[in-house]
Amino acid sequence: MRPATAPHPPAPRLGRGWYLGAVLSAVLAVGMCLLGWRQADQADRITANPVRVQGTVTQLPGGSGSYSEVLYTAEGRRLSAADLWLPEGAKVGDTLCLEHAADDPAAVRVCGNRYPQPVGITLARTSVPVALLLLALCLARILRHRRTRPAREGGAGVRTTVVLAAEGMPALTRGKRSRRRRRGGRRARP
Repeated sequence: MRPATAPHPPAPRLGRGWYLGAVLSAVLAVGMCLLGWRQADQADRITANPVRVQGTVTQLPGGSGSYSEVLYTAEGRRLSAADLWLPEGAKVGDTLCLEHAADDPAAVRVCGNRYPQPVGITLARTSVPVALLLLALCLARILRHRRTRPAREGGAGVRTTVVLAAEGMPALTRGKRSRRRRRGGRRARP
């Protein structure tokens, strides 16, 4: 004899990966926004009141993890700038034209460039939309799961109640007790 209703598989549980993905993509978006904001702020300060100085290339980028370095003198102090966008064909010892902000000599860029480190702006412009898209995808999946879960749980609760009520009711079993195996392998007594 078959039970009154077929057993329904349990509702799937949303993995923690969606929550982790949402948090990490939000952190990435905020971090890249801050990087882009910092670069744009430095560019605006330099553009507002530029001071031209001469700098000397002391290091060229050579593979991963190494940056260019330029030494320059501003307000009587020797300063160095790392990871500037150097002109094509620059060599160690070459002299470059640099612009720095009058109020902050550490905010420096190569003459003719808009941003001090254009790589940071490019990275922010590409990674922020990607991170926001991933965040939206993760949040949509989380919200979709949360909306469908109560309906699944409510329906499963009713089915369980019907199955439990139908197990021993004489009207549904024609006056006979159920012969289904009980937990532990024992059979019901007649």
